[in-house]
Amino acid sequence: MCQPAYDAMRDRFILLVLFGLLALSPVAPLPALSATATSAASSPANAAVDTSDSSPLKARELVDAAINMTDSERAVKLLWQATTMDPTLEEAYLYLGLFYNSRSNFGKVVEVYQRLVKYQPRLVTAYLNIGEAYMSFSPPRFNDALPYYRKALELDSTSSFAELRIGEIYAQQGDKSQAVKYLRLASGDRTKNPGVAAEADRILHEIGAS
Repeated sequence: MCQPAYDAMRDRFILLVLFGLLALSPVAPLPALSATATSAASSPANAAVDTSDSSPLKARELVDAAINMTDSERAVKLLWQATTMDPTLEEAYLYLGLFYNSRSNFGKVVEVYQRLVKYQPRLVTAYLNIGEAYMSFSPPRFNDALPYYRKALELDSTSSFAELRIGEIYAQQGDKSQAVKYLRLASGDRTKNPGVAAEADRILHEIGAS
């Protein structure tokens, strides 16, 4: 597969995973921050999180405060604090992942979602996002990405996106038989995921298996 075509596909599917599979509802600005969120927002950069007063509600308040800030550095600190207060709060990790991805800091994207799967080990989209982060390196880190796509498919046997990525990686590695196996599975999901099926068809054609 030629590199320009691969880069275009990679960018398109980063958006698919981050915004399509993990879409969030718009969040309206808060009328006022709670005392907890206000204190955290104004604290020094190296201030410790008071986990003795942790709760899911306080963690969500921090996320709501962070996404309405114009100071990205402070917002990121609040989001990391939210993951400490409630390590299972998916929304905090999503915004962190989007932030680091927008800055092409794919190592941090991996770190974010690896922390999330530690607390939510059955969250398919988190494994997909780790795979996407590894695929976004230059050059793509296929060997690192593959186990995460396999784990996603293990957890959700209907994930045509995982099938597509697994097939693509095998195609890049020269394993045509395995590539064809997974790409044809992805291609078969035409009604539910026509974009994924079309991409699978394109790769199949490129490797002479269409």
